Amino acid sequence: MRITLIGLGNCPDDLTKKAELALSAASRIIARTDGTASFKSLSGYNVETLDGVFVSSRNFDTLNKNLAAAVLDAAKTEDVCYCVDGAVCEDAACSIILKKHADTVIIEGVPKSALAAGAARISSYSAVSAYGVDGLKSASAAVVYDIDCYYIASLVKQKLSDLYGEETDCTFVRGGRAARIKVYEIDRQKEYDYSCAVAIEEGEFLKKERYDYADLQSLIRLLRKPDGCPWDRAQTNASIRGNTIEEAYELADAIERDDDDGIEEETGDVLLQAAFHSVIKEEQGAFNGTDAITRLVKKLIFRHSHIFGADKAKGSEDALSVWEKNKTIEKNMTTFGESVQAVPANFPACMYAQKVGKRAAKSGMDFLSPVSAFERLSDEFSELVEAMQSGDKQRVFDEAGDVLLSAVNTCRLAGVDCENALRMAAKRFAARFVECEKLILADGKDMTELDGLELDLYWERAKNAVKEN
Repeated sequence: MRITLIGLGNCPDDLTKKAELALSAASRIIARTDGTASFKSLSGYNVETLDGVFVSSRNFDTLNKNLAAAVLDAAKTEDVCYCVDGAVCEDAACSIILKKHADTVIIEGVPKSALAAGAARISSYSAVSAYGVDGLKSASAAVVYDIDCYYIASLVKQKLSDLYGEETDCTFVRGGRAARIKVYEIDRQKEYDYSCAVAIEEGEFLKKERYDYADLQSLIRLLRKPDGCPWDRAQTNASIRGNTIEEAYELADAIERDDDDGIEEETGDVLLQAAFHSVIKEEQGAFNGTDAITRLVKKLIFRHSHIFGADKAKGSEDALSVWEKNKTIEKNMTTFGESVQAVPANFPACMYAQKVGKRAAKSGMDFLSPVSAFERLSDEFSELVEAMQSGDKQRVFDEAGDVLLSAVNTCRLAGVDCENALRMAAKRFAARFVECEKLILADGKDMTELDGLELDLYWERAKNAVKEN
């Protein structure tokens, strides 16, 4: 049977002639609720409401599924007119009905968002129900309707604060009355009902309180225009390659210091590098930022097949195995050698060595244990000594590399992050050295004039002092 979805608008006068004709010919009329002003436009018709469904539904999603189910069930035996306040396009239950019922007609009404938009004098905007406000993305202007209680108002405030800033002006509408307030005041109003909505618009670009990744890209484009910044215009992907590495290290350093303020700042700097690279490639017609992000999201979905696919993972190790398996498929790698060659050659040497060893180990070519790897390390030390005795510099260079590689393999098999372990060891040495020199100077001595025994004594004192601190 046919279903006619009718938007009643926001007040009794909003009902269209087309809607009146459909209602007059209807054998059964169902309204979403009788608790709105627009319901009064149905006073001359025999109408049943679904207010009882609101009481029996656990949450907003369940409510809309139950509302849609009630209408679809009624349409099994007769034609139905289903009336909703506002517009059909704003109603989640109507969306469900449209997907499940082929013979459905839409008679639109005045959107609930239109009242707030009109009050705020906004002509172009994104509109969303407060119950779906989490899905609102960055927009130059937005209207959020259905703010019918304090809890929902607090969610709207939180989302708009994140997108626009809590000090940004907005228009709050209730019962047709509008007031200018700050975003942080959205959940501080005296009353809330079905008619409450908020309209908000971005300020001038340079005066905005909040910015997003799209704004960052727009700023870079402005800076690279002919009348922009000479330095920014001159940059290429190659020229800022070093900046990218430097910013990544500065972020890693802030993380190591557990410095939240530093992590926030350096994360922004890393994002700047990513945006800069993508804007340059956009200018060249290679790809743009959306292409890069789309590729990333699709990659994450594919590699997490234990979440979004048929694979299973009981713990982090299983999850990592699934990731590596999917990465091999994605990269179209058919041999272990291809996997080894895919390790970025510009990794720090220690990290590169550990990664190469780890990937090679998947082929079965690895030491049986850390102990067996250490035995090879002992052999390599002997060969290094022989090379040094020979005076052959190239041989010394090669054997020194073998010693370091064997040390990495030994530590890798012992479960050690070699890059981090070496860095921490060097930092400990630096701290002890500084303390050792302080102790020597405090005793009025010259470090360069001490013999080995005296230096050892001061070194032990420094180790203990640093340990205590």
